[in-house]
Amino acid sequence: MTIDAVIFDIGNVLIEWNPERFYDWQIGRANREAMFAEVDLHRMNDLIDAGAPFKETIYEWADIYPDWADEIRMWHDNWIDMASPRIEGSIALLRALRLRGVPVFALTNFGIHSFAYAKTQYDFLSEFDRAYVSGHMGVTKPDPRIFEMLEEDCDLPPDRLLFTDDREDNIAAALARGWRCHRFDGWQGWAHRLVAEGLLTEKEAGL
Repeated sequence: MTIDAVIFDIGNVLIEWNPERFYDWQIGRANREAMFAEVDLHRMNDLIDAGAPFKETIYEWADIYPDWADEIRMWHDNWIDMASPRIEGSIALLRALRLRGVPVFALTNFGIHSFAYAKTQYDFLSEFDRAYVSGHMGVTKPDPRIFEMLEEDCDLPPDRLLFTDDREDNIAAALARGWRCHRFDGWQGWAHRLVAEGLLTEKEAGL
């Protein structure tokens, strides 16, 4: 069956996202483990992804946990170091699809202000035909509603959407709506799937 649009997650698909690695580098593993045990920083980030303000939310959490205030503020002040590096193979696939005239969307858990900032640092984030950003939508993956909202906006049948994401819960939610999916575990596997679907040649996919 024809694919009408290819949908990319961003974190750990187009940009590496590993806050633990960043903090291990900055403050050492033992300190990082102690901080994450005391402060649910991923919950803080979930609030931002759902639409809470970027800097204000992080700085408020820093005030709540003064023992870790400087480290928590790094989530904002050093954010681009945390959301890096680029995954060049995936970016090349995005661009190859667009050269073939295949519509390419983003569906990402990302804050309003953090996404706007990321677009100033990563040129490819402005290259999607449509970008569905959770902060603007007010709902995050894997909530079924975010997938439904994308379908309503693009008006394409679920079984003609091909979605890649690194998280199993997000893939499961998309499969439940009838999307075609690929669990991302490296750009090469994603490239092979795009070739198998007839969307790219091996040469175009960099294989």
